[in-house]
Amino acid sequence: MAKDCNFEKLVETISTLRGPNGCPWDKEQTHKSIMSHLIEEAYEVLDAIECGDFNHLKEELGDLLLQIVFHAQMASEDDKFDINDVVNDIVEKLKRRHPHIFSDKILSTPKEVLKNWERIKREEKRVSSHLAGIPSNLPALIYAAKLQAKASRVGFDWQRIRDVVKKLDEEVEEFKDNYFKGENVEEEIGDILFTVVNIARHLNVDSEIALRRVVNKFCKRFELMENMVEERGLDFEVLSLEEKDELWEEVKKLICPK
Repeated sequence: MAKDCNFEKLVETISTLRGPNGCPWDKEQTHKSIMSHLIEEAYEVLDAIECGDFNHLKEELGDLLLQIVFHAQMASEDDKFDINDVVNDIVEKLKRRHPHIFSDKILSTPKEVLKNWERIKREEKRVSSHLAGIPSNLPALIYAAKLQAKASRVGFDWQRIRDVVKKLDEEVEEFKDNYFKGENVEEEIGDILFTVVNIARHLNVDSEIALRRVVNKFCKRFELMENMVEERGLDFEVLSLEEKDELWEEVKKLICPK
């Protein structure tokens, strides 16, 4: 059943909050002052997707939409653009970058679509590099994966996953060699991480999500270990490493490794 869309009411509400009789906090905000909120809300959307909680996802998408409308409202007050300009621009861009849908160009596979998308994007932005257009302040794992994917679309990529795995072995050996020499350790670790991201990409695994899941698993296990220590009347800090390792193994049996 179709529902009425309250998008215009959202725009009006934000305008009121920023108006002369609006909220003191909202009125004093700038694009930069709420910049971090946009990033936080985006990650909360990802958490909701990861949990498969659609009620939570609905709420978080609303919070993210709020940030977009808020930025558009501030831009409108400075006579730069408004939310209608934002919507119109993205509609035009989608049609322009999908000529196989909105015109007579024939593209049959997702790979062809992506390649054509990148070509159109480069022409629009008038850049020559195939790697252009990726924000350099992205989280490093995401940044690496996007760079690798763009290079792959123009044929600069490993053909077989086994060759990437072999490359990882080479990078680990280089790290060991440099570690014992006390040279370039940071760079070698970076090479290892970059290669791991490449392996993940070839296996259609999101390295950012994979690492986040492992981190969350570690946190759950560590917190349970702390609770067990407290229940047994022990002091976590004074336990030996061997005792902590024994507790860790005990916790691993209680929390599913997956």
